[in-house]
Amino acid sequence: MSANERVGIKANPIYRFFSKNVILIALIVLCALLSFATDRFLTVNNITNVMLQSATTGLVAVGMTFVIITGGIDLSVGSIVALASALGAGIMKDAMKSMPTGWAIVVSILIMLAIGTAIGLLQGLLISMLRMPAFIVTLAGMSIARSLTMVYTGGKTISGLPEEFASFGSNRIGGWLPVPVIILIAIFLISFYVLQYTALGRSLYALGGNREAAKLSGINTTQVETITYAISGLASGIAAVVLTARLATATSTAGEGYELEAIGAVVIGGASLAGGRGTMLGTFIGVLILGVINNGQNLLNINPFFKGCIHGAVILIAVLIDTLRKRNEVS
Repeated sequence: MSANERVGIKANPIYRFFSKNVILIALIVLCALLSFATDRFLTVNNITNVMLQSATTGLVAVGMTFVIITGGIDLSVGSIVALASALGAGIMKDAMKSMPTGWAIVVSILIMLAIGTAIGLLQGLLISMLRMPAFIVTLAGMSIARSLTMVYTGGKTISGLPEEFASFGSNRIGGWLPVPVIILIAIFLISFYVLQYTALGRSLYALGGNREAAKLSGINTTQVETITYAISGLASGIAAVVLTARLATATSTAGEGYELEAIGAVVIGGASLAGGRGTMLGTFIGVLILGVINNGQNLLNINPFFKGCIHGAVILIAVLIDTLRKRNEVS
């Protein structure tokens, strides 16, 4: 095909539409296929269930989006969720002995958020100031946080949390919209605004696109990178609150695999692991795609052991599409 023909194809409005919205189209096609495969899929109750099941991984994916846009990676998010959940639940039970239940809940929620933010901040400082590889720092963070969770819980489940807290994870506004889903949507909207309309958002893209150019343009790359990992930790802390409230318990295995789910959602949503590209809308669609796939497996009674295979294949296809699109843009 000649260069002029390629330019003509790229200029075609239909081609441009499909090229820019390929992930959204994939989600629509997937939903259409499942709605034909089972009449239980396209119901209000099932759709809200998909959103509810995706709430915790979606919150973690928000933080991962910030990190990946800068060209980094955070493998510790699932373990942070587990540690924050365990410590928050344990402190809640102890605090109820000496203060009103409402105050005990507030204190424990703040502690979960603080734990996530503190771990993310520490990792961000090691990565940005000491220039340690993000992969190694967060891999170590994943191991340490998971180990501390096991030590604190003794491998047991922390139960007996107050009903007021559990209702926070199970209540539905209007009788159908779960509170965790409202939290997920609110966090996505706030994060969308930060990325699109604030100086921090512009700095993140600049840092991921070209670190040296970002420095020369006056951006404090050390500060931006540190804040990015703190945001990721905070998102994990919020996920810990939602997960603990939904289950009304805290377990040492909480959050297992969240890091891979979050990275997968961000990559499926069109972000580049090399940095400099990614959107909250894309990540949201990526989260929904993985959630719909999980839901479809359950509805169609597909062997759950195939979950990893299916997710891996979807991620590979997303990366392949992105790679081919890049080559097409260059040519």
